Order: sequence, then C-alpha cells, then structure tokens
Amino acid sequence: MEKLFALIHRDDIPKRSQEILEGFASSYAEVLKKHGFSLEFMERNFHDFLKGAVEHYANPYQFPLYHQAVRKPFDYHQFGINFISPLIKLEKSTIVGEENLKKIDALTKKGENVILFANHQSEADPQVWSVMLKEKYPELSKNLILIAGERVVKDPVAIPFSLGCNLLCIYSKKHIENPPEDQHRKQLHNRETMEKMRELLHEGGKCIYVAPSGGRDRPKGDGTIAISPFDPKSIEMFYLMAKKAKTPTHFFPLAMDTYVVLPPPDTLERELGERRITIGGPVHLAIREELDMENFPGCEEKEKQTRRQNRANYIWGIVNNAYQQFPKDST
Repeated sequence: MEKLFALIHRDDIPKRSQEILEGFASSYAEVLKKHGFSLEFMERNFHDFLKGAVEHYANPYQFPLYHQAVRKPFDYHQFGINFISPLIKLEKSTIVGEENLKKIDALTKKGENVILFANHQSEADPQVWSVMLKEKYPELSKNLILIAGERVVKDPVAIPFSLGCNLLCIYSKKHIENPPEDQHRKQLHNRETMEKMRELLHEGGKCIYVAPSGGRDRPKGDGTIAISPFDPKSIEMFYLMAKKAKTPTHFFPLAMDTYVVLPPPDTLERELGERRITIGGPVHLAIREELDMENFPGCEEKEKQTRRQNRANYIWGIVNNAYQQFPKDST
C-alpha cells in the first residue's frame, strides 16, 4: 500500500482529494481481502485506476454531448469491469426477469430501441450492469447508453470509469440551478444532448438507461434505502422523444440493488469531490415486463399533469416493488 499512497500524496492532487483516494484505497483493499483476493491483485487494480485519475486532476477529459466508450489504445470499458468485479459477490447476486432481457436483446438486435426507466444507487451502476450481463448478453453489456449527470464527467475520481461508458451527458435537475448564473447554459446544453438522443433513436438499435429520479437512492432515517421518486417531466420527455423517432421504441422498468458497491453520501452534496468508501457484496437486477405508456392506473385522468404524475407513480411502483423483493443479505 505504500506505493499507492505515495502516488496519492502528490503535489498536483488537492489535499481533500488525497484523503478521498486514500479512504477509497483502504476500503477497496479491505473488501478484496474479504473476498479472497491478494494484496498484489488489489494494488495492480488500484494502480491502474490511480494512473487514470491523476492525469485528470491536471487536465480533465472534456466529454462531448455523446461520449462513446474508449476501447483503444487503453480499454476503459474492460478496466471498469476488472476494477468493479472483485467487489461483487457473484455467487449471491441475482437477475430477475431474464425473459425480459432476452426480449430487450432481440429488440435491439432487430434495430428497435429500448429505454430503461430505472432507479440509481451507485456510481458503479454501469459497470455492475456490464459485469452481470457480459456472459449471456455481451452486446447489451457493452452497448448500453447512459444518461449521465455532471459529476460522472467532471470528478477526476469518476472520469476513468466514465471513459469506458457510452454517455449522453446532461445536467441533473438537482444541480441545474447551481450556480444560478449557469442555469441558462446548462439548459441549452441539455437541449443539445436531447437532440443528439433523438438522432440516436432515429438510427435505432439503442438501449438507453435513464434514472427519472435525477439522482441516487439514499438511506432513510432507519438506515433502509429508499427508492427515490420518479420525475413525471423526465418520463414524459423521453416518451415524447421516442414517439417522434422513426424507429419503434419500447420501455421497460429496471430495479437495481447496487448500493454496497459504492454507496453515495448520505446527503446531496453540491460540490465535486465526494467520499468514496466501498462495502462490497452481492448485487441484484430485476427487469420487469414492457410498459404500456398509454394505459396505466389513473390514465383516464383528464388533467395532464395529474395523469403524468400517475404514470410516474405507476412506473416507480413497479421498480420499488421489484426492489423490495430482492434478497436482504448484503454480506
């Protein structure tokens, strides 16, 4: 660990970032030891991560509106899988609704689109998806497109992982007004990103993950993880864009239990540079049946905003119900 800490305690890394990286390295080592990996294996993995993170403190990568995973000369997608896999207890992890995964795989291979309305728990959710699907569904594993917020493309700790993902980069509704003078610029950026997504939907064959909550799930007062409410405006926007696309688009609800891999801070932080402490353990995914976006409980409501809220509540309820049925053992 001395070599890793020497790499962390560099003059070109801010003091707070050094503390974040040291805590991350210590927790990563502890989990990997518990999962039966050697210290040498852990140090190699973390060293690859640190090399990627360090260069982005001095010269952060500038992500375009639509970023495609970097596979050459360094394969960042595989790096993310290699780094996150040891944190996951695969023998206790589960996928529910594999028949729906098969349908999604077939639809995208046929050239049609799929949008996943999902909860979001960990910065590592894209890597968890890839790890869990890479054996049976390699195309879905590597081709998923994620709607990504500002933090995963600007925080140097997150950038090495983000480089290995396909990202449509937007500003989350939770951060778009901070600072107020940047709000107009961020709104314009989001409109341009949505125009790019419209082009991708026209092309077809795309599977897109979006968290309509606009952020990660966090613990309630009793310590249990609450699935954040879904924003009806977000769901409506994606639905309207899909309806305008030349290629058919299908919607599926996705529940993810990934909190143990990389839990978020207990409270929403406004500034970049959050603490990373991994716990490690099993993860769980549930893909429920295709959604009928026009017919749902409360769809007969005449008032538009209430009807959209009913639909958002309905989709959230499916995801929450699936989440509540996951195994509770996190060791």
